Amino acid sequence: MPFNVALGGLRASSIDLEVTANNIANASTVGFKLSRAEFGDVYSNGLVGGGNTSTGDGITVQKVRQIYSQGNVTFTDSNLDLAITGNGFFVLSDQGESKYSRAGQFGVDKDGFMVNNTSMRVQGFQADEQGNVSGVLGDLVVSATDLPPVRTSGIEASLNLNSSEEVLTQSGTTVSGDGGEIGVVQPGTSNGYSSQTIDVNFADGTTAQVVTAANATAGAIAAQFGLLDGVNSTASTSTNILSASYTNASGAMNVSLNGINFQPTGATTALQLADLGTKINSSSLVGVTAVIDGTDLRIIQDQGADLVFGFAGGAGDSFELEGSDSPVTALSLNAAQAQATVGGTINVVMDGGISLTNASVTTPIVSTFTGQPFVNNVFSPTDPSTYNHATSTSIYDSLGNAHVTTMYFVKQQATISGSNTWQMHIQIDNEDVGDPLIGTDASRATYNLVFNEDGSLNDALSDDVLVSNWTPFDANGVSNGAAGPLNVVNGGVLPIPTPLESSNFELDVSALTQFGSPFAVNDLTQNGFTTGRLVGLDVGETGVILSRYSNGESLILGQVALANFADVEGLAPDGDSAWVQTFASGGPIVGEPGTASLGLLTSSAVESSNVDLSNELVNLIVAQRNYQANSKTIETADTIQQTILNI
Repeated sequence: MPFNVALGGLRASSIDLEVTANNIANASTVGFKLSRAEFGDVYSNGLVGGGNTSTGDGITVQKVRQIYSQGNVTFTDSNLDLAITGNGFFVLSDQGESKYSRAGQFGVDKDGFMVNNTSMRVQGFQADEQGNVSGVLGDLVVSATDLPPVRTSGIEASLNLNSSEEVLTQSGTTVSGDGGEIGVVQPGTSNGYSSQTIDVNFADGTTAQVVTAANATAGAIAAQFGLLDGVNSTASTSTNILSASYTNASGAMNVSLNGINFQPTGATTALQLADLGTKINSSSLVGVTAVIDGTDLRIIQDQGADLVFGFAGGAGDSFELEGSDSPVTALSLNAAQAQATVGGTINVVMDGGISLTNASVTTPIVSTFTGQPFVNNVFSPTDPSTYNHATSTSIYDSLGNAHVTTMYFVKQQATISGSNTWQMHIQIDNEDVGDPLIGTDASRATYNLVFNEDGSLNDALSDDVLVSNWTPFDANGVSNGAAGPLNVVNGGVLPIPTPLESSNFELDVSALTQFGSPFAVNDLTQNGFTTGRLVGLDVGETGVILSRYSNGESLILGQVALANFADVEGLAPDGDSAWVQTFASGGPIVGEPGTASLGLLTSSAVESSNVDLSNELVNLIVAQRNYQANSKTIETADTIQQTILNI
């Protein structure tokens, strides 16, 4: 019957209109894939029917097919907007149900989860605290918390030391004060030094005179020499209070030093002497230090000033002072001798070509003028003429505070092992950090670097560089509370153990070279950083999410996953630009973008709908004509039927 055929045509045309209307309605929907109505003709097939006289039963809708062609990539202002170029779908979790989408309009919810605009959570491969991406699929989390500081445990240096540099040597002579009155314990308040006139003879033939005053301190005399070019002089004073002679029978003995009185207390001689040393060290005496030397109390004035002692006490109270002269002199202080003075020793260092001669009759300060020659290249961090090269880098303590590590390189004189040896000295914040300690102070951190004939570092002969005596200080030179060192004697070793428990760090010098070219810092990196706040996110084409922090560091937070199917046309649309898996589609194949059949990602972009409006408007006209034509068929069939009824 023509009616049935025409009705089938109307139904097919109506579905075609619906499909076209849906395509047009979603022309601006991100990630939308257009649909196409597919039709087939219908013929009756009976047991003996068919043949050349069959006219057909009209039309049927065989399938509404989605076309998964690539949409245009449109760029946006959001770093978390992602567009897939190629095959694949974003994997989403909707309350635990897996869904798949090409719409990459993502953001971060209040809990830090990466979600789409319907709050479905984006799935990806999660990363640990160190940024290592695992193969575990789960919700991607974008943490907005501050990045905690990481203390420095290693520095990698790639430097070139200029092989043509000269060894920085200093030559000259030294003359020490060796007069008969030097370091002698003198009764009274004067050191007993007589005046002396000394000629200082320079290499250019000129002469200068140093005239010392009677009873001048060693420090004052040293200062006179220090005023001359090419001459340096130091002075120090020391004496011992002998424990064997230290008696405090009355319990009221009073000892004075340079005008300050001290009243020791205690029940035994040893405690009395130690107590005196403690009081001296806590006094206002400048440059004076008291230390126990064996059982005696050694008192040192490091600037060459006189040490003037006074005594007051009762019966049986006394102590004996021992001088620093040779042979050693001694003098007891008691009621009969209540005052004594010890003078200091001077040491004059002169550049090559400078000499001293005696120009006066008496020789209380210096009697031997020949001097001792010396040649050295002693390093001083405050004197650039004593090192060939230097470079610095920032490191961080456990609290994230920055400190400056400076490396000084000093070329060494040739030895039987060759001329390719350097010394490297390390300071942090201009302070020595060498291990072991010298008393309570750090020694100078010094390491030997030996190079091969081809300029590469000889690892076997060079020292391993472990800094194991660094205590982080604040700007006032006080410990700032960060983790301190673990000295070698206490278990400090290489490699640096993890987790980190101290301020120890290693300097990797394996990339150092010694070529005949200028000093160059090719690379100098360290693995610590201060705290940082999140300032931005970047997503690479392989889906890796990289967070950027205000301290210049970055950290991988995870990796966006993609899924593909054996038959993508078997997926079932679920609304909100998402599809769900069906039996026809097969199971998802999940992997990293850019691997296997999966496409790549473009950040700050989305994939537009693949609807072509021009085509859809044409299809709309065609569907309309088809609908009108089928309606005409019904009208014609009705007219014919009416004619028959009118017979």
